[in-house]
Amino acid sequence: MSTLLYIQASPRGTRSKSIAVADAFVEEYRQQYSNDEIVTLNLFDAPMPDFDKLAVQAKYTILHGKSHSSEEKQTWRQIEEVIEQFTSADKYVLAVPMWNFSIPYRLKQYIDILVQPGYTFSYSPETGYKGLVHHKPLLTVYARGGQYETGTEAEAFDLQKKYIELIFGFIGFESVNSIIVEPTLQAGPDIAAEKVRNAVETAKKLAAEF
Repeated sequence: MSTLLYIQASPRGTRSKSIAVADAFVEEYRQQYSNDEIVTLNLFDAPMPDFDKLAVQAKYTILHGKSHSSEEKQTWRQIEEVIEQFTSADKYVLAVPMWNFSIPYRLKQYIDILVQPGYTFSYSPETGYKGLVHHKPLLTVYARGGQYETGTEAEAFDLQKKYIELIFGFIGFESVNSIIVEPTLQAGPDIAAEKVRNAVETAKKLAAEF
């Protein structure tokens, strides 16, 4: 039995285009792999520790080879719990809207918690950086109000897909499968609905082989 971690990075619930398409994927996946466990994590609903002054201090305590104070230990344990939930999964689905050409702040907070040396990546002077999360499939559903197609001037503004692929590649993911839903606003509701329908069909096909 495998565990699929379904990460929702939108607060819009049923009104979210990225979640609508990812939901279709997950439902088809559930039918195809009925014995697998599916864990849904909405980053706007789930409690998440702040990566604040104390957390950064606890991180550098580790980097400098020192022992945590009791306060640091408690704070770092909260960070470790988030990382453990993530790394214990076997497969991943991420629903992410574009906010200001990039990603929602709660997803960035989640990534800042996950990307830690010794947990999701390593470094040595001899080999450089190495990701530690290997051989696990990731599907990301992107939703954008406008269009940022490859080869157009607008492509330069896409700091959403580029960042997700870079950061998850950094921690070891060999490939990040993508479904892009665009435009969800620019061309009106009818075009948006058509784009969602097409994306849902693609998602269902991908789920059968995930």
